[in-house]
Amino acid sequence: MKNSGYFSQFGGAFIPEILVPTFDELETAYLTARDDPDFWQEYLDIMSTYSCRATPITRLDNLTEQLGGANIYVKREDLNHTGAHKANNVMGQGLLTKRMGKKRVIAETGAGQHGVATATMAAKFGFDCTIYMGAHDVARQRPNVFWMEQMGATVVAVTEGSQTLKDAINEAFRDWVTNMDDTHYVLGTACGPHPFPEMVSWFQSIIGTEARTQMLERTGKLPKRVYACVGGGSNAMGIFSGFMDDNDVELVGVEAGGRGKGMGEHAARLAYDDATIGVAQGYKTYFLQNTDGQMQDTHSVSAGLDYVGVSPILSHLHESKRVRFEAANDKDVVEAMQRTVRNEGLIPALESSHAFAQAYLEAPTLSSDDDILINMSGRADKDIFTVADAVDDPKWRDFIIDKAEAYRQEMNND
Repeated sequence: MKNSGYFSQFGGAFIPEILVPTFDELETAYLTARDDPDFWQEYLDIMSTYSCRATPITRLDNLTEQLGGANIYVKREDLNHTGAHKANNVMGQGLLTKRMGKKRVIAETGAGQHGVATATMAAKFGFDCTIYMGAHDVARQRPNVFWMEQMGATVVAVTEGSQTLKDAINEAFRDWVTNMDDTHYVLGTACGPHPFPEMVSWFQSIIGTEARTQMLERTGKLPKRVYACVGGGSNAMGIFSGFMDDNDVELVGVEAGGRGKGMGEHAARLAYDDATIGVAQGYKTYFLQNTDGQMQDTHSVSAGLDYVGVSPILSHLHESKRVRFEAANDKDVVEAMQRTVRNEGLIPALESSHAFAQAYLEAPTLSSDDDILINMSGRADKDIFTVADAVDDPKWRDFIIDKAEAYRQEMNND
C-alpha cells in the first residue's frame, strides 16, 4: 500500500493477501481523484443538482428560549437526498466506481440510511447492487428495506452473530473477496481498512465546509461547541472537519449509552471504559471486546450507532483530546427527539438525537453570547416503528394490529 493510513497508532489495512491488489486499485483511484480539481467539481455539481446541497443551518428559536444559555443551531443533513448525510459519501464513491470501471456495488447498513443511499446511487449510475444488513436491523428498519428493494437492490439479511452492523460488514467483505474484479464495496462509515476512513471523511467534509461558512455568515463568529453523534463516525468527521483547526471550537462526539454502563448494555467505545484497542474488520481502533479479542454484543435504541468499533481517526482525536466524547442513554435520546419534534417541528433520527440530547444538557450552562451547532445527521422517518414502540403510542399500536388482522383475513380469503 502506498500510504499506511495510520492516525497515530490507529488505522492501517489488515487485509487478506487476496484483497491487496483491490485496495491498491482503490487507493490509486482515490488519490488521483483528490488531486483532480475536475473530480471535486463533478462531485459538487452532482451533490447540488441531485442531492439538494448546500443544506441549511436552522436556529432552534423555541428551545433556545426554553433552555436558556447558548443559541442552538442545527446543520440540516436531514434535507440531503435520502434523508441523511449518507448520500455525501456514496455519491462520491459512485463516481470513483465509474472511474474504476466496476459494474456492481455492495454495502453494509445498520439503520438502513446507508443502504438506501447506496441503492439510490446504484439506480442513478446503473450499477447492480447488493446490501448486507443484520437480521435484527432488518426487522427494526423495515421502511428502509422496502425502499432499497424498490430501487432494485438485493437486501441480504445476515443471521450470524448479533445480527447487527458488525455482522453485515463481515458478510460484505466475504462477498468482495469473491467478486473483486467487477465489484466495489461502498463502505458506509469512516472505519475499515485504509483508504476507507480517510476517503469517507473526505467526502463527508462537505458538511463541515458548508457549516463553517454558514455559521460565520449567520452569526459573524464560530460556534463555541459542535455536537455530532458517533457510530462509526462519518457524520462526526464530516462536520468536525470544518472546525478541526479552530482550537477555540470544542468538538463533542456523542455515543450510544444504551441502557447504561456494562458490556453489552451500550455501544460507547470512547466515552466509557469498556473498550480496548484491537484489530478487527481490517483496521486498528477501540473495540468492545473481551480479553481474548472476541467482539461483544452492543445495544442502542438506534440501529446506526449499534456498532462495536469506531473510526480510527476519532480514536486518535480522542487520545489527543481534540474531541470530547460523551454518551447519551436510550431514554434521554427518545426524550430529546420528542422535545425537538414538539417544540421545533424537526424530526431528528434516533442517531442524531444522541447529539441533541447532549447539547440540550449542556446549553443552559453556557452564555447567551455563545452559539452551539448540532449536526442533524438524518431524519426519523425510518425510526417510526422503534419510536412508536419506545413511547408506547396506543394509536400506532392499534393501527399495526388492525393492519395485521386485515392482512391475515386477506391471506385466508386467498
